Amino acid sequence: MTNTTNHADGPQLQRVLGVPSLLFFGLAYMVPLTVFSTYGIVTNITEGHLAGAYVITTIAMLFTALSYASIVRAVPTAGSAYGYARTAFGPGVGFVTGWALMIDYMLLPMVNYMLLGLYVNAQFPAIPAWVVVLAAIVLVTTLNVLGISVVKNANVFLVLFQILFLVILVAMAFGQFDGSVGLLEPFWSANANLGLLAAGASILALSFLGFDAVSAMAEEAKDPRRTVPRAVLLTVLVGGLLFILITWIGQQVWPDYSTFESFDTASLELIGKIGGALLTALFLPAYLVGATASALTSQASTARVLYAMGRDNVLPRSFFGKLSARFNTPVNAVLVIAAVALLALVLPLDIVISVISFGALAAFSMVNLTVIKHFLIDERRRGAKAIFLYGVLPTIGFALTIWLWLSLSPDALIVGAIWVAIGIVYLAFLTRGFRKMPKGIEVDLDA
Repeated sequence: MTNTTNHADGPQLQRVLGVPSLLFFGLAYMVPLTVFSTYGIVTNITEGHLAGAYVITTIAMLFTALSYASIVRAVPTAGSAYGYARTAFGPGVGFVTGWALMIDYMLLPMVNYMLLGLYVNAQFPAIPAWVVVLAAIVLVTTLNVLGISVVKNANVFLVLFQILFLVILVAMAFGQFDGSVGLLEPFWSANANLGLLAAGASILALSFLGFDAVSAMAEEAKDPRRTVPRAVLLTVLVGGLLFILITWIGQQVWPDYSTFESFDTASLELIGKIGGALLTALFLPAYLVGATASALTSQASTARVLYAMGRDNVLPRSFFGKLSARFNTPVNAVLVIAAVALLALVLPLDIVISVISFGALAAFSMVNLTVIKHFLIDERRRGAKAIFLYGVLPTIGFALTIWLWLSLSPDALIVGAIWVAIGIVYLAFLTRGFRKMPKGIEVDLDA
């Protein structure tokens, strides 16, 4: 299904991203060091089976990544889950999907700015957290205004810096194994509880938002039908295996999770045990680099979702649906996200983090349904191969993501439901009581 575009006369998103650049983009968004953000909290929830929770999340995300890889070949457009759901189910469902996902897209840059401020202030109390937050917002916003090529080049450095730290960590950790833990015990043991692992896995879904961000960059990818599906799968595989390896090593080094002084800072205790003060000193700049990389890429992909929704007249087109004539970037959308990120100066971190996986899992579930609707119903694909690829696999992905979604905390579900309700009310206003749907997507799949 190839549609023509009516927005070809103005500034265009430029196709400059290949598979390596898209992979670095996804890994930068995921932040390889994000494994340490929730290390102690999820280790406590899963009663010492953090690696097992990561296996569950990785499997669920792989099935969903297969759905992304399938649908992006048919709809390689900026907007990710929003664009896919809109194409398959219509503009109303597409809007609600994009709106649900937006809560995560909008909050993730804010979380990274908050973490930057908190970590720098903890290490250097003379520097107020708000100063760091404002400086980071200005830096990241400027890079995103300048264009995706600048973001691409920054991502390579930021990801390689984090991977270098992890290589040093792994090399030092192998000499610190406790010896009392079996090879498979970090994944499952006699006292493991599947419900607790699911609760932990639902939180860890946040770590995999990077592959969704990759699909949102389809209109700036070279040959998106080929490069984006490969990058989506590689991002989940590389990120998931990395998370599993690090958490497995952590359990081997520190098997008794109950002896952590604080679950909030358990990662620092673990790193200190592995490499002492030197490795701990290296961790702070590495983590700050990771948070900056995530802020950079999350703000970039969020801006493109807002741009896509504005271009389709779902959000005000005159403001959100425009690209800068000078930089070919959605400057207005970038600035709106920067303005929202200023809430990092006043909101508590725990409240923001508690709701950040809601929209992601909801959108992942919708993408799995989109594959079934698009290929089996709309295109009437038949045969054993089609049923397996476009029926069985996305159904498994849908079941897994819904399971994780329902495992979120009640508070997260309530806040997420309120956000979706606000979106539905806005859609009713936009469509005059659902009597007139917004204009459909217009996509140039082969430009």
